[in-house]
Amino acid sequence: MRVKALALALTGALLFAASATAQNRDDRRNVILIIGDGMDDQQITIARNYLAGAQGKLVLDDMPVRSTSQVLTVDEQSPATPVYVADSANSATSMATGKITSRGRIGTSARDDKDIATIAEQAKAAGYRTGIISTASVTDATPASFISHVASRGCENPNVMLPSDDFPSWLDPAACKKDMQVEGGLGSIAEQIANGDTDVVMGGGLKHFVSLAEDSQQTVLQLAEINGYQIVKKQQDLNNIDPRKKILGLFTDGTMPTRLQGENGRIAEKPKPSLLNRIDWRLGSVELPQPMACESNPEFDDTPSIKTMTDATLKYLSAQESRGFFLMVESASIDKQSHARNPCGSIGELQQLEEALISALEFAEHNPNTLILVTADHGQAAQIIPENSLFSRYGVPVYTAGHVARIQTPENQIIAVNYATNDFPYEEHTGVNVPLFSNHEGAGRVAPMVTQPEIYAIMMAYLGLPY
Repeated sequence: MRVKALALALTGALLFAASATAQNRDDRRNVILIIGDGMDDQQITIARNYLAGAQGKLVLDDMPVRSTSQVLTVDEQSPATPVYVADSANSATSMATGKITSRGRIGTSARDDKDIATIAEQAKAAGYRTGIISTASVTDATPASFISHVASRGCENPNVMLPSDDFPSWLDPAACKKDMQVEGGLGSIAEQIANGDTDVVMGGGLKHFVSLAEDSQQTVLQLAEINGYQIVKKQQDLNNIDPRKKILGLFTDGTMPTRLQGENGRIAEKPKPSLLNRIDWRLGSVELPQPMACESNPEFDDTPSIKTMTDATLKYLSAQESRGFFLMVESASIDKQSHARNPCGSIGELQQLEEALISALEFAEHNPNTLILVTADHGQAAQIIPENSLFSRYGVPVYTAGHVARIQTPENQIIAVNYATNDFPYEEHTGVNVPLFSNHEGAGRVAPMVTQPEIYAIMMAYLGLPY
């Protein structure tokens, strides 16, 4: 049974906690892991050009330690066989558990489907407090990988554990059944969160908690309240957190809205070749999409920013006596907006990550034993291409075969962002390695190049936990 497997995996951490002596506040150790979903160097450069200018710097750029992280994925049926492009589920699982798994898996191993204890679970068992923040649904792949265990990332709520009217067409009908409690599993991701012991869980995803729990007349949200969670649904409620309760913040039904959007909702568009150019690529002309500005998204106003959630969580986690805390903060829509070919949405989300990082760095100034790591789970579509082709001198119309957004920057220039992984409605991830940044606490701990499972080892070692 999964419950027994997970309990055995946590035994070492429990024994370690039982033998630990009481520590004063100066001896606390904290880890803050900030994940920009899909935040590779292309995404960072696009955001830097827009937010700080070509000669400017982001807060990320002043981090004293910079490394590179190799994303590792394996085939579902052949775990010794590498797969070169990851998804958020398996890559977040690597950072959360130190184990390499296959795409779509949440805290479980490829093929044999064993639950793997996560750093959040091990830290909690050892006397640390824990927090998870995301701008996606809290049941989405990255946050779920730190606090739940299912065979497929789609097993988000009780309604999808068996085929029904709510069952998504893309999900394998057999994917979630074995994770049901009646089958010896831990239930859907939402149920695992509601029944879990994470001190703070904040983000979107209310819709996954309003259905009845498995074999129950109570909703998942009601189960969370019975399990000691204070439910927070509005930004202003963050000012009235009960320190005696765990916190479950669910501010939107699904993914939280982005700060920025393309002008009038525009996204990247395909160039339009003339009829003559379609006949012969050397002739005719090509009409490029018109430049556009990034503008404020009106839907963002009533939702808390990543910084707001981070500030509230840091205050909450550090106020109680403990050995310290582990906090994971995800800026999810760098990835989601790139899937949608919306560079303005990705820029605004990376700006939010920067603000959360500032809060983390300010916290670390007053709490020296705080390791801050900033990284991505995988690469994403988005590529800066020449606004004027280098080959235009040859007198032929040269243009991208993908979708392009021509964004007017505050420097009064145009940056062309290209999306060309496919011709499907949604772009795909890429297999590039991703950056890893750290504050001074990472010096001597973060090597110049690491794999994602080694990020888990760095964090566990810093907390003094066996791994």
